[in-house]
Amino acid sequence: MSKWLMSGLIAAACLFGVYLLVAALPEKEEAADRSPDFVVPERAVDADASMQIYQSLCISCHGDRLQGAVGPELAHVGSAMTKEQLYKTIKEGRRGMPAFEKRLTEDELATIATWLAAQQ
Repeated sequence: MSKWLMSGLIAAACLFGVYLLVAALPEKEEAADRSPDFVVPERAVDADASMQIYQSLCISCHGDRLQGAVGPELAHVGSAMTKEQLYKTIKEGRRGMPAFEKRLTEDELATIATWLAAQQ
């Protein structure tokens, strides 16, 4: 009798878990339609300032010609990511990449994100 009771409780818990997963998932269209939380201000690409930042913080993982090494290639990252996505990734880090929020100013973050977005 206790085997049936335990099996019933486990089955009920599994069904409840599946219900919670299905009911709590947002629609994919909703997530895709959201605008970014912020917009990186429009600015001219400052290659010199960007290269200084890149050489001091990024070159060891992404290579001296954006070819990638430990980190991914950045030579054509502008065609895959928006300026806002690049800004957020650099600021917060991601999948093994450290966050640079405390090491770069907002202006420096916008400068490097704008430069990388131009890499197409």
